[in-house]
Amino acid sequence: MTIVSDSGLDAFRGTFAGQVIAPGDEGYDEARSVWNGEIDRHPAVIARCTDAGQVAAAIRFARDEGLEISVRGGGHNYAGRAVTEGGVMIDLSQMNAVTVDPNAKKARAGGGATWADFDAATQAHGLASTGGVISHTGVGGLTLGGGMGWLTRKAGLSCDNLVGVEIVTADGQVLHASETQNTDLFWAVRGGGGNFGVVTTFEFALHEVGPLVNLALLFWPAAQAAAALRIIRDTIAKLPDGMGALVAAALSAPPAPFVPEEHHFVNGVAFMVGGWGTPEEHADAIAGARDALPPLFELITPIPYTELQKMLDESAPWGILAYEKALYLDEMSDEAIDVIADWVPRKASPMSLLPIFPLDGAYARVDDDATAFGGSRATRWVINMDATGPTQELVDADRAWVRGLWDALRPFANSSGSYVNFLVEQDEERIRASYGDKYARLQRIKAQYDPDNVFHLNANIKPA
Repeated sequence: MTIVSDSGLDAFRGTFAGQVIAPGDEGYDEARSVWNGEIDRHPAVIARCTDAGQVAAAIRFARDEGLEISVRGGGHNYAGRAVTEGGVMIDLSQMNAVTVDPNAKKARAGGGATWADFDAATQAHGLASTGGVISHTGVGGLTLGGGMGWLTRKAGLSCDNLVGVEIVTADGQVLHASETQNTDLFWAVRGGGGNFGVVTTFEFALHEVGPLVNLALLFWPAAQAAAALRIIRDTIAKLPDGMGALVAAALSAPPAPFVPEEHHFVNGVAFMVGGWGTPEEHADAIAGARDALPPLFELITPIPYTELQKMLDESAPWGILAYEKALYLDEMSDEAIDVIADWVPRKASPMSLLPIFPLDGAYARVDDDATAFGGSRATRWVINMDATGPTQELVDADRAWVRGLWDALRPFANSSGSYVNFLVEQDEERIRASYGDKYARLQRIKAQYDPDNVFHLNANIKPA
């Protein structure tokens, strides 16, 4: 491992316009911490930036010193790729401003913004763009890998709504990429991850949503998981175009006011539907599911869109220990449902769960080759498997649970690939499989903008 020289660090401190934090400095441990409490790495230098010029300076310093580079946006990646061991962590957390042009229905977000930052700014105008299901997730990491959320069926992926970026490349250039500028680079950053540079500004198209939306949450116990998942599958297929949907299997019922006390922490299956139309349309959409199998409890209510975006935050608090795997299914067959239902009761930690994202509507109307996103637009489901808990013992037990379920579901998956935002292990074979025929094009673009693979702490694409 290369060690930064004292003279080099002193020189960088003296010239860098941002904040330099090194081991022993006040705030170092806080600055190197990320969402997943399992990650305990020690950068030699943390360069906290406030603009693209400072990012370029940090890249030049790291390369001159022969130091590995990591990039921290929201810090929410399960694998902790935001933190290098012994290298330079480029910290964008201060670059979190979001500006909105309500007339053009566009928003610009800094590379360190979270979706909570983004939603607060855009909802002031009744506008939104697809942005995950945990509000403290970073805009950057989610978007660069694809980006699924409540608005996927209405507006597609986060990267589908991206209309431009400002990006600092490995040689320190500050470039703009869009449909008219550096078009190959723009194609690559929409799904190709952080392989091509440090994105310091994202520009999104916005959609009319909120500020008040409708929420329906139906919950069935684990003993009814198979029947519930079949009903949910069939209900989603009939939902009005654009209505949001999310499934959480192996979810422990929260001790919330709307949950009867006798059902607190009961393991089961939750079906959540977000409606952007009238309350009557929303009630009609989920009536069949309620009638087919009466839920253990339910919640049907108007809710601010910003609160819908925060609803699952308590399931993923900052500093929790976590691990995940995922795979794509073209169809949620009865056989696949039986496998999931069989594994639902086997988890150890009450915080572990299986988020299931339906992929249809606007997602499916985007051409496969329009972006670099690592998944087919014919795919209909992503099964995410999260081992999450407050203790290492619980997470280690559920790491085995996740891996066992993943192996059991593999025969039903549409490929050996995965949604790269849910890919923890650095597995080149699965990365290649995720991108399929796009991988060779991504390699050529990588070779143009990062031939030395400076940005490799990601779902890495090797330069051609």
